[in-house]
Amino acid sequence: MELYADPITVNCRKVVAGLDLIGASYTLKHVDYFKSEQKSLAYMALNPNAALPALVDGDFVLWESNAILQYAADKSGNARAYPADLRTRADINRWLLWEAATWFPVCYTYLVENCVKPLLQAEPDQSVLDAQAETFHKLAGIIDVRLANSRFIVGDVPTIADIALAAPMHLHPFQKLPLGTHSHLKRWMTENIETLPCWERSFVGEGFTRERKAA
Repeated sequence: MELYADPITVNCRKVVAGLDLIGASYTLKHVDYFKSEQKSLAYMALNPNAALPALVDGDFVLWESNAILQYAADKSGNARAYPADLRTRADINRWLLWEAATWFPVCYTYLVENCVKPLLQAEPDQSVLDAQAETFHKLAGIIDVRLANSRFIVGDVPTIADIALAAPMHLHPFQKLPLGTHSHLKRWMTENIETLPCWERSFVGEGFTRERKAA
């Protein structure tokens, strides 16, 4: 399999970490997001949305990050990361759909205002952040309730649902996500997700760098 991606972006880090969790082997084909290489005609022949990432497996081309994780887990036969039990799988699929439609957009607002704009030497717009606050707390509260009695989103082991939900908040200290009142969500992210080997190996830091700062 070939993965066309820039691992610094939300959905690309999701897939990089997710494929690692699954144990799926692939070759990374780097597409530079900040150089807008995803808008090139060559890349758009793979993904007409001009969005990252895209997966090529022989003559099969697949885009949408969550679909890539589902496909890779099934192809690899990893029933731990993506269980085959009907209700468990439906639960995971529910969170994958919810992340793409609902959770990603609100977290992305914080990413743009507090991470992307400073990188472009622009000021965050506090009014934009204020307008998103109520929605963020509502959605974060939904995850927080789920995690009140669960180590991970679906039980005691990480699945692709955890990777998908964590990805939009992967730069949460720099996004300045208001996690303070969501103790279970904060615990899950800082103690359970960020200690996963697949998450550590897919590190992205402040300024969208993959280089770790010296202690």
